[in-house]
Amino acid sequence: MPQSLAKNLIHLVFSTKERRPLLEDAVRQELHNYASGILKDLDSPAIIMNSVPDHVHILFNLHRTKALADVVMETKRGTSKWIKTKGNQFALFQWQNGYGAFSISQSAVGEVTEYIRNQAEHHRKVSFQDEFRTFLKRYEIGFDERYVWD
Repeated sequence: MPQSLAKNLIHLVFSTKERRPLLEDAVRQELHNYASGILKDLDSPAIIMNSVPDHVHILFNLHRTKALADVVMETKRGTSKWIKTKGNQFALFQWQNGYGAFSISQSAVGEVTEYIRNQAEHHRKVSFQDEFRTFLKRYEIGFDERYVWD
């Protein structure tokens, strides 16, 4: 085959440092737009993105030549620099050090899209920590609670 083809759908989740509720309603849509631009520039376009005050969910198509860690690092670094320009309340803004990235199948795009779209409703009942633990268990990722949170 003369051409390399791939589709790597990733559900990315990361929080603010110490899960501080800093992502205000007024800045969220602009944050999503900015992060989408970063992902597009990395040839890894966002399919959907949503956030609540303390964390973000992004479903995106990781380009076949990009390393996941590099795309996540650039997205977090770029959005962190950007949000600090949005006012004094964001001067000390930081994302958590880590992230969760979960591969999904094409057949799950609809379900994951709806899940991401309904974050506000979902988090009326479930904390970020419980949600994240559920993902880790569902994807059979071993973890040590001492090192998951920062």
